[in-house]
Amino acid sequence: MEWLANFIHFFFQFSALLLILMLGFGVVWLAYLYWVDIHQTKHAIRRNYPIIGRFRYFFEHLGEFFRQYFFALDREELPFNRAQRSWVYRAAKDIDSTVAFGSTRPLNQTGEILFLNGLFPILKEDALPPSDITFGEGFARIPYTTNSFYNISGMSFGALSVPAVQALSQGAKEAGIWMNTGEGGLSPYHLQGGCDIVFQIGTAKYGVRTQEGMLDEDKLKTIAEHPEVKMIEIKLSQGAKPGKGGILPGEKVTPLIASTRGIPVGMASISPNGHPDIRSIDELLTSIHRVRQVSGKPTGFKVVLGESGWLDDLCRAIVQRGLEYAPDFITIDSADGGTGAAPQSLMDYVGLPLKRSLPLVIDKLNEFGLRQRIKVICSGKMINPSDVAWAMCVGADVAVSARGFMFALGCIQALQCNKNTCPTGITTHNPDLQKGLNPANKTTRVKNFAHNLMYEVGVIANSCGVAEPRQLKRRHAQVINSDGIPRPLDEIYPDTPLGWKPKTSKQAELVE
Repeated sequence: MEWLANFIHFFFQFSALLLILMLGFGVVWLAYLYWVDIHQTKHAIRRNYPIIGRFRYFFEHLGEFFRQYFFALDREELPFNRAQRSWVYRAAKDIDSTVAFGSTRPLNQTGEILFLNGLFPILKEDALPPSDITFGEGFARIPYTTNSFYNISGMSFGALSVPAVQALSQGAKEAGIWMNTGEGGLSPYHLQGGCDIVFQIGTAKYGVRTQEGMLDEDKLKTIAEHPEVKMIEIKLSQGAKPGKGGILPGEKVTPLIASTRGIPVGMASISPNGHPDIRSIDELLTSIHRVRQVSGKPTGFKVVLGESGWLDDLCRAIVQRGLEYAPDFITIDSADGGTGAAPQSLMDYVGLPLKRSLPLVIDKLNEFGLRQRIKVICSGKMINPSDVAWAMCVGADVAVSARGFMFALGCIQALQCNKNTCPTGITTHNPDLQKGLNPANKTTRVKNFAHNLMYEVGVIANSCGVAEPRQLKRRHAQVINSDGIPRPLDEIYPDTPLGWKPKTSKQAELVE
């Protein structure tokens, strides 16, 4: 029996040694994975949360097979559902965006859009690139011409991190689109990529403010002298918080951000809820004219539409004072905008959604014969091709998006934007979290997202029988009504006919 005792002894020694080797191998393997994760630059989550971050993809993959057991399905998450986000992720990575086994989109849900394909779609060889559009022609010393109909909406430096701004700027340059600075001022990182820039003047006038918070014309001239700055946008309100100014927590106000904005370091940056020097339609038009004269660049304003009677007053005042006082563009933001931190009462309950406000503004400008003079930009959950194609049908000249490009940068909708704890490094100034966002890699994703979205809007346009997206009209779409029946968009919002004539003697007097 001695041999059996020796065998058992040997077996346990061997097993112990094997276990030690396996544990050692496991430790080495985990160390290797840790080293790989912190040095790779493609995935911010893995870089900021090495090893643990890998489980995200495993559970995401399992979700495809067990989705019937999960409460939140493809189209049940908010503010953006999984289907919307997945399309952006695939577009940004430039991978196959086709889906199998039919649409998961409900085709009888109130408010859903259906595009009307033509019997003879435009052949690929007959399709045209997007047509050019010019802002400020005949009124600004330096008008701006572009063919891009999808651009980066306002996101402030401060709300966004340095690598995020760098990636957006460089990606916008490669994609041939513009980038809006948001109200936080013009930083060196906006200029670094060399893209076209829309400089936004918010209610606090960051970057162009006097010590009293009023407009400093000398600072505005300096900003406008940058050749990258193509247009100026005066922000009256934004979708996340109409009626309230920007909110930047004190922990995000670093020395660089403070110097860019012209405010104290470490102090919360709370903008006024309105411009102290713009309290009427006449003052708005005077400010637009003043900014355009000082800068030489096309100038417009951004607003969330709520009470809409002022549109008539605006149009009448423009007709009376002269087209030189008109804005070169109006940016209509939707009530469901949301990149900025905001009180829930404003985020959820104040302002009109874009599906109501955009056609209202287009029709009002047509009514007063101002549509040719004033371009219309729209914003608000414009992250998928269908959203942008709908806006083109209604009459928008350009669509812009903030959150779409955040998703392109790698945003996972963690809802940490206002806490300086963004796990992907996009909206944080924590260096440990920022290191996960590699601008070189994300630049390509920004470019891919913009190109693929505009390409697919073109696909929709060609299917509808027009050669390029700006030829889309209201007759090319229908909207599901409350009975689940598609209703033509041009019945809901009739197009203003060509050769429109004033309907009343008062309108005729104003137009003349």
